Amino acid sequence: MIKNFVSITILLLVTTFSQGQKQLTDYVNPFLGTATLWDSIDIGYKPTFRTWGAEVFPGSSVPNAMVQLTPVTKFRSGSGYQYEDTVIYGFAHTSKGHWNLCHIPLLPATGDISPDNYYSSYSHKNESAHPGYYQVYLERYSVNAELTSTLRCAFHKYTYKAGQGKRLIADLALSNERVRSWEIEQEGENVFKGFQQAGEKMYFYAIANHKISNIDSLRKDTKKISVVNFIDESKPLEIQIGFSFVSIGNAKENLEKEMSGKSFAQVRKAAADTWEALLSKIKVTGGTERQKRIFYSALYRSFLWPALRSDINGDFTDLKGNVVNKGFNYYTEPSLWDDYRNKLILLGMLSPSVTADVIKSLIDKGELTGFMPTFFHGDHAAPFIAGSYLRGIRDYDVKSAYNLLLRNATLENRSRPYILDYIEKGYVYEKDIEKPKIETKATAGVTKTLEYAYDDYAVALLAKELGDTGNYRMLMKRTGNYKNMFDPSTGLMRGRLANGDWIKDFDPRFPYYEYMYREANAWQSSFFAPHDPNGLVSLYKSKDEFEKKLDDLFSIPWNGVEAYNFSGFIGQYCHGNQPDHSFPFMYYFVDKQEKSQVILDSIMNHFYDLGKERLSYAGMDDAGEMSSWYVFNAIGLYTFSPADPEYIISVPLFDKVKFNLGENTFKIIKKNSGKKISKITYGNRKIDGYFISHNELKKGEKLVITTM
Repeated sequence: MIKNFVSITILLLVTTFSQGQKQLTDYVNPFLGTATLWDSIDIGYKPTFRTWGAEVFPGSSVPNAMVQLTPVTKFRSGSGYQYEDTVIYGFAHTSKGHWNLCHIPLLPATGDISPDNYYSSYSHKNESAHPGYYQVYLERYSVNAELTSTLRCAFHKYTYKAGQGKRLIADLALSNERVRSWEIEQEGENVFKGFQQAGEKMYFYAIANHKISNIDSLRKDTKKISVVNFIDESKPLEIQIGFSFVSIGNAKENLEKEMSGKSFAQVRKAAADTWEALLSKIKVTGGTERQKRIFYSALYRSFLWPALRSDINGDFTDLKGNVVNKGFNYYTEPSLWDDYRNKLILLGMLSPSVTADVIKSLIDKGELTGFMPTFFHGDHAAPFIAGSYLRGIRDYDVKSAYNLLLRNATLENRSRPYILDYIEKGYVYEKDIEKPKIETKATAGVTKTLEYAYDDYAVALLAKELGDTGNYRMLMKRTGNYKNMFDPSTGLMRGRLANGDWIKDFDPRFPYYEYMYREANAWQSSFFAPHDPNGLVSLYKSKDEFEKKLDDLFSIPWNGVEAYNFSGFIGQYCHGNQPDHSFPFMYYFVDKQEKSQVILDSIMNHFYDLGKERLSYAGMDDAGEMSSWYVFNAIGLYTFSPADPEYIISVPLFDKVKFNLGENTFKIIKKNSGKKISKITYGNRKIDGYFISHNELKKGEKLVITTM
């Protein structure tokens, strides 16, 4: 009897502890990154126009989903949501953080509605968000709105005041892009369906738990909206919506298979559980509550993009507009210029099957055009695919991927503009433009040359792995082309003319969007050679001279120039944009690792919860790159050369990290609290230097980082 009583008591204690234990999703703040930077101290200059925050959305999504269900406070602006705004125009179903998407905005309403003035005010006091859930009280209509979602479906729950007429505004003429056409119609008693074509064509099929009386079409001048009117019932209005980029029929099938018969609470819980399972793959111990909040919020942000585009039956619309089914999940293109640096490696570590399908999607696009697609600048599908392959993600046609990347590297194409000039001269040249401005458009020759040299290295790694010795040697010879941009007289990378002369009008502190540099100045571009850091150092007379140049990078003040994409400075280093995100590690290569750690700690401590609300990043998150930078550095690993299957080791924020990497879990242990690493061991074996391979981590042993 006593034995049974003790057993029951222990069981109750364990159950109580388990129920009271904080979930990792509770650390996530979906509002982190939604606020704009206004303070000149945070930005680095006195702003005269709105400066970017992270440009992220606070609404409901599950990882890498088709549906991102989120409030829109301003169309044609980043994600559509800005924390300082005071009104909501609708709840859209796609988002990213760039200036597109925000498909199919819907807004609950009551009473008379004007097509040009239907938005509602709201207060952050009556707004909340959690992974897979968003809630806000719409003051104009006295409606409490709750949103949750699955991979391809949205669930809207609207609680009206008793006796109010229940209406739903569908302003399908609006999105973050130009809307070319749209349609909405009623089907039966409680279904409405249609599409919106804005960039991509997105179809929807919606079932309400109220009967629909009719759908009005309201017009004022050139403005036209649709309003779905419901027959009132004494319960919240619930609308389940399936989406598809193929057809209304597929949208209906997605709804039936993902959400049909489920309550709002069930869908919300499933979304939260999905996030909890993902976040639980990295568990941290130690550190402050603030560090944990930033860490898990950043980890959450890292898995919202790329977004699913295929239906539950496998159908998708390909690059040519054909509906096809090829047996894999089809995804949007990653933001390759930004997130090849870290986010896509993190995706591969925690969601390898998604990563394989993302690569299959890139190959599918490439096979239709003859070249591997890119994003914005550079040819960074190369390091993404090479790095993924070398880390063991191989469930795709690597020979097709390699052939497409080789075509990018050897033939004139849109993914690598000016590649023939690069091959002929060893660099991409500029014109000498008199009095260039920030917005001056040219070839961005310095950035292209540096990036192409690294992309060549990535393709060379694949060539070697696949036994293509001839192209391996050809590409490796080109990997040194970055040196052709080095000007010994300035110690920086500088634009060149076709005849080899240096650009004359040269101010290393002045930033450009597309002249010599892509969204950077000379300082923010001159230390990029992740495949050959020692070769970069050797361009200087000595390690001391290189160290002094790095000191200048992190100490020469920003010159006060106001520009988009530039914010959050340590000297000339700009954490608000991607080009220089690996530069803090360059001290490692002059034997001053501890100086790198000072910079890394400063970045993590200052640039991820800025502003009066503590909700701003130093700059645009760019589909998770900024967030992933924090995740990696907080655990003491970074993807210094993402094409290489290895990581550079730094001092973690946390005392202990458990990282589930497939079949095994490796651990990271921090000993002491210093900046200087005195010893690194893995599985009781001493590591020489500061790099550890992916294959070593897969063994699931203990990485101990001792500091002094």
